[in-house]
Amino acid sequence: MLLIMGSGAAGHVWTLHQTPALNQAGYETVVFDNRGIAPSDVPPGKYSLADMVADTKGLIEALDLGPCRIVGTSMGAIIAQELAIGWPHLVRSAVLIATRARSDKARLAMTAADRALEESGVRLPPKYEAVRTVLEMLSPSTLNDDDVSSSWLEIFEVSRGGAAGGQAWVDTVTDRRAALRMITVPCRAIAFTDDLICPPHLVADVAEAIPDCDYVEIPDCGHLGNLERPEAVNAAIIEFLDKY
Repeated sequence: MLLIMGSGAAGHVWTLHQTPALNQAGYETVVFDNRGIAPSDVPPGKYSLADMVADTKGLIEALDLGPCRIVGTSMGAIIAQELAIGWPHLVRSAVLIATRARSDKARLAMTAADRALEESGVRLPPKYEAVRTVLEMLSPSTLNDDDVSSSWLEIFEVSRGGAAGGQAWVDTVTDRRAALRMITVPCRAIAFTDDLICPPHLVADVAEAIPDCDYVEIPDCGHLGNLERPEAVNAAIIEFLDKY
Protein backbone atom coordinates (compact mmCIF):
# COMPACT_ATOMS: atom_id res chain seq x y z
CA MET A 1 0.00 0.00 0.00
CA LEU A 2 1.33 3.43 -0.96
CA LEU A 3 0.45 6.48 1.14
CA ILE A 4 0.74 9.92 -0.51
CA MET A 5 1.00 12.96 1.74
CA GLY A 6 -0.46 16.40 1.06
CA SER A 7 1.40 19.64 0.43
CA GLY A 8 3.83 20.96 2.99
CA ALA A 9 4.09 17.75 5.00
CA ALA A 10 6.57 14.90 5.18
CA GLY A 11 5.65 11.30 4.51
CA HIS A 12 6.49 10.31 8.07
CA VAL A 13 3.30 12.07 9.23
CA TRP A 14 1.53 8.86 8.16
CA THR A 15 3.60 6.92 10.68
CA LEU A 16 2.08 8.73 13.66
CA HIS A 17 -1.27 6.96 13.38
CA GLN A 18 -2.00 5.39 10.00
CA THR A 19 0.83 2.99 9.22
CA PRO A 20 0.79 1.29 12.65
CA ALA A 21 -2.93 0.57 12.29
CA LEU A 22 -2.54 -0.56 8.67
CA ASN A 23 0.38 -2.81 9.52
CA GLN A 24 -1.61 -4.35 12.37
CA ALA A 25 -4.43 -4.98 9.90
CA GLY A 26 -2.01 -6.93 7.71
CA TYR A 27 -0.99 -4.34 5.11
CA GLU A 28 2.57 -3.55 4.08
CA THR A 29 2.94 0.23 3.81
CA VAL A 30 5.24 2.50 1.81
CA VAL A 31 5.57 6.21 2.62
CA PHE A 32 7.73 8.80 0.91
CA ASP A 33 8.46 12.52 0.76
CA ASN A 34 7.06 14.39 -2.23
CA ARG A 35 9.36 16.62 -4.24
CA GLY A 36 9.96 19.79 -2.29
CA ILE A 37 10.14 17.94 1.05
CA ALA A 38 13.69 17.10 2.13
CA PRO A 39 15.34 14.61 1.98
CA SER A 40 13.59 14.27 -1.39
CA ASP A 41 14.89 16.67 -4.02
CA VAL A 42 13.87 20.30 -3.61
CA PRO A 43 14.28 21.65 -7.15
CA PRO A 44 13.75 25.37 -7.76
CA GLY A 45 10.79 26.67 -9.69
CA LYS A 46 7.07 26.04 -9.76
CA TYR A 47 5.96 22.41 -9.56
CA SER A 48 3.08 21.11 -11.64
CA LEU A 49 0.56 18.42 -10.82
CA ALA A 50 2.06 16.44 -13.71
CA ASP A 51 5.45 16.61 -11.97
CA MET A 52 4.03 15.21 -8.75
CA VAL A 53 2.11 12.47 -10.56
CA ALA A 54 5.20 11.48 -12.55
CA ASP A 55 7.23 11.25 -9.34
CA THR A 56 4.70 8.95 -7.71
CA LYS A 57 4.22 6.85 -10.84
CA GLY A 58 7.99 6.44 -11.08
CA LEU A 59 8.18 5.31 -7.47
CA ILE A 60 5.45 2.69 -7.96
CA GLU A 61 7.25 1.37 -11.03
CA ALA A 62 10.72 1.46 -9.46
CA LEU A 63 9.53 -0.50 -6.42
CA ASP A 64 7.36 -2.78 -8.57
CA LEU A 65 4.33 -2.06 -6.37
CA GLY A 66 1.64 -1.96 -9.02
CA PRO A 67 -1.17 -2.61 -8.93
CA CYS A 68 -1.19 -1.28 -5.37
CA ARG A 69 -3.69 0.14 -2.96
CA ILE A 70 -3.24 3.90 -2.59
CA VAL A 71 -4.22 6.20 0.26
CA GLY A 72 -3.79 9.92 -0.38
CA THR A 73 -4.73 13.02 1.54
CA SER A 74 -5.34 16.52 0.16
CA MET A 75 -2.82 17.07 -2.68
CA GLY A 76 -1.85 13.41 -2.26
CA ALA A 77 -5.43 12.38 -2.97
CA ILE A 78 -5.45 14.49 -6.14
CA ILE A 79 -2.24 12.74 -7.23
CA ALA A 80 -3.97 9.41 -6.55
CA GLN A 81 -6.94 10.49 -8.68
CA GLU A 82 -4.67 11.32 -11.60
CA LEU A 83 -2.90 7.96 -11.31
CA ALA A 84 -6.24 6.15 -11.35
CA ILE A 85 -7.30 8.10 -14.45
CA GLY A 86 -4.11 7.71 -16.46
CA TRP A 87 -2.53 4.49 -15.21
CA PRO A 88 -5.24 2.24 -13.79
CA HIS A 89 -2.96 -0.79 -14.16
CA LEU A 90 -0.87 0.64 -11.31
CA VAL A 91 -3.81 1.21 -8.94
CA ARG A 92 -5.75 -1.60 -7.28
CA SER A 93 -7.99 0.71 -5.24
CA ALA A 94 -7.80 4.20 -3.76
CA VAL A 95 -8.85 6.00 -0.61
CA LEU A 96 -9.13 9.74 -1.28
CA ILE A 97 -8.98 11.73 1.96
CA ALA A 98 -9.84 15.44 2.14
CA THR A 99 -9.87 15.68 -1.63
CA ARG A 100 -11.63 17.73 -4.29
CA ALA A 101 -12.26 17.81 -8.02
CA ARG A 102 -12.79 21.56 -8.34
CA SER A 103 -12.63 24.72 -6.26
CA ASP A 104 -15.34 27.14 -5.23
CA LYS A 105 -14.85 30.89 -4.84
CA ALA A 106 -13.55 30.70 -1.28
CA ARG A 107 -11.01 27.97 -2.04
CA LEU A 108 -9.85 29.78 -5.20
CA ALA A 109 -9.23 32.89 -3.10
CA MET A 110 -7.25 30.86 -0.55
CA THR A 111 -5.04 29.40 -3.28
CA ALA A 112 -4.47 32.78 -4.90
CA ALA A 113 -3.56 34.31 -1.54
CA ASP A 114 -1.07 31.54 -0.76
CA ARG A 115 0.61 31.97 -4.14
CA ALA A 116 0.76 35.75 -3.75
CA LEU A 117 2.42 35.35 -0.37
CA GLU A 118 4.93 32.89 -1.80
CA GLU A 119 5.79 35.21 -4.69
CA SER A 120 6.17 38.19 -2.36
CA GLY A 121 9.11 36.54 -0.62
CA VAL A 122 7.68 37.55 2.77
CA ARG A 123 8.31 35.04 5.55
CA LEU A 124 5.80 35.29 8.36
CA PRO A 125 6.92 34.92 12.00
CA PRO A 126 6.65 31.32 13.25
CA LYS A 127 4.06 32.26 15.89
CA TYR A 128 1.81 33.80 13.24
CA GLU A 129 2.24 30.84 10.89
CA ALA A 130 1.35 28.47 13.72
CA VAL A 131 -1.84 30.32 14.62
CA ARG A 132 -2.95 30.59 10.99
CA THR A 133 -2.26 26.91 10.37
CA VAL A 134 -4.17 25.78 13.45
CA LEU A 135 -7.17 27.94 12.54
CA GLU A 136 -7.22 26.66 8.94
CA MET A 137 -6.48 23.00 9.55
CA LEU A 138 -8.22 21.98 12.78
CA SER A 139 -11.81 21.74 13.95
CA PRO A 140 -13.54 23.98 16.49
CA SER A 141 -13.75 21.00 18.84
CA THR A 142 -9.95 20.89 18.90
CA LEU A 143 -9.46 24.66 19.03
CA ASN A 144 -11.83 25.00 21.98
CA ASP A 145 -9.83 22.54 24.09
CA ASP A 146 -7.08 24.66 25.64
CA ASP A 147 -4.68 21.82 26.40
CA VAL A 148 -5.01 20.21 22.99
CA SER A 149 -4.86 23.46 21.00
CA SER A 150 -1.78 24.58 22.96
CA SER A 151 -0.01 21.39 21.95
CA TRP A 152 -0.90 21.91 18.29
CA LEU A 153 0.33 25.51 18.39
CA GLU A 154 3.67 24.36 19.78
CA ILE A 155 4.00 21.66 17.13
CA PHE A 156 3.31 24.00 14.23
CA GLU A 157 5.54 26.75 15.57
CA VAL A 158 8.48 24.36 15.77
CA SER A 159 7.84 22.55 12.48
CA ARG A 160 6.97 25.64 10.38
CA GLY A 161 6.03 23.31 7.50
CA GLY A 162 8.46 21.63 5.16
CA ALA A 163 7.40 22.42 1.61
CA ALA A 164 9.48 24.11 -1.01
CA GLY A 165 7.63 27.06 -2.46
CA GLY A 166 7.22 25.16 -5.71
CA GLN A 167 4.39 23.06 -4.26
CA ALA A 168 2.19 26.17 -4.07
CA TRP A 169 1.71 25.97 -7.86
CA VAL A 170 0.52 22.39 -8.03
CA ASP A 171 -2.89 22.62 -9.70
CA THR A 172 -5.54 21.63 -7.18
CA VAL A 173 -8.23 23.98 -8.49
CA THR A 174 -9.02 22.93 -12.09
CA ASP A 175 -12.37 21.21 -12.52
CA ARG A 176 -11.52 17.52 -13.03
CA ARG A 177 -15.01 16.03 -12.64
CA ALA A 178 -15.28 14.96 -16.28
CA ALA A 179 -11.91 13.19 -16.11
CA LEU A 180 -12.87 11.46 -12.85
CA ARG A 181 -15.74 9.73 -14.65
CA MET A 182 -13.10 7.64 -16.45
CA ILE A 183 -11.86 6.00 -13.24
CA THR A 184 -12.58 2.29 -13.12
CA VAL A 185 -10.86 1.21 -9.89
CA PRO A 186 -12.73 1.04 -6.57
CA CYS A 187 -12.54 4.31 -4.63
CA ARG A 188 -13.67 5.74 -1.32
CA ALA A 189 -13.78 9.50 -0.62
CA ILE A 190 -13.42 10.57 3.01
CA ALA A 191 -14.53 14.05 4.09
CA PHE A 192 -14.14 15.89 7.38
CA THR A 193 -17.12 17.94 8.52
CA ASP A 194 -15.08 20.97 9.65
CA ASP A 195 -12.56 20.95 6.79
CA LEU A 196 -12.00 24.50 5.44
CA ILE A 197 -9.57 23.44 2.69
CA CYS A 198 -11.59 20.61 1.15
CA PRO A 199 -15.06 20.96 2.67
CA PRO A 200 -17.53 18.10 2.47
CA HIS A 201 -19.46 19.51 -0.50
CA LEU A 202 -16.28 19.44 -2.61
CA VAL A 203 -15.35 15.94 -1.45
CA ALA A 204 -18.89 14.83 -2.32
CA ASP A 205 -18.31 16.13 -5.86
CA VAL A 206 -15.46 13.63 -6.18
CA ALA A 207 -17.58 10.74 -4.93
CA GLU A 208 -20.36 11.68 -7.33
CA ALA A 209 -18.04 11.95 -10.33
CA ILE A 210 -16.17 8.66 -9.86
CA PRO A 211 -18.34 5.67 -10.83
CA ASP A 212 -19.39 3.65 -7.77
CA CYS A 213 -17.18 5.68 -5.42
CA ASP A 214 -18.54 5.63 -1.90
CA TYR A 215 -18.45 8.54 0.55
CA VAL A 216 -17.71 8.73 4.26
CA GLU A 217 -17.92 11.89 6.35
CA ILE A 218 -16.21 12.05 9.74
CA PRO A 219 -17.38 14.72 12.22
CA ASP A 220 -15.44 16.92 14.65
CA CYS A 221 -12.27 17.26 12.59
CA GLY A 222 -10.76 19.65 10.09
CA HIS A 223 -8.38 19.21 7.17
CA LEU A 224 -6.00 17.20 9.36
CA GLY A 225 -8.65 14.72 10.33
CA ASN A 226 -6.20 11.83 9.99
CA LEU A 227 -4.37 13.37 12.98
CA GLU A 228 -7.36 14.76 14.89
CA ARG A 229 -9.51 11.60 14.72
CA PRO A 230 -7.11 8.87 13.65
CA GLU A 231 -9.13 5.95 14.97
CA ALA A 232 -12.18 6.88 12.89
CA VAL A 233 -10.05 7.58 9.81
CA ASN A 234 -8.11 4.33 10.16
CA ALA A 235 -11.34 2.36 10.55
CA ALA A 236 -12.75 3.94 7.39
CA ILE A 237 -9.57 3.16 5.43
CA ILE A 238 -9.26 -0.44 6.60
CA GLU A 239 -12.96 -1.26 6.22
CA PHE A 240 -12.79 -0.21 2.58
CA LEU A 241 -9.44 -1.79 1.71
CA ASP A 242 -10.45 -5.10 3.26
CA LYS A 243 -13.08 -5.29 0.51
CA TYR A 244 -10.78 -4.18 -2.32
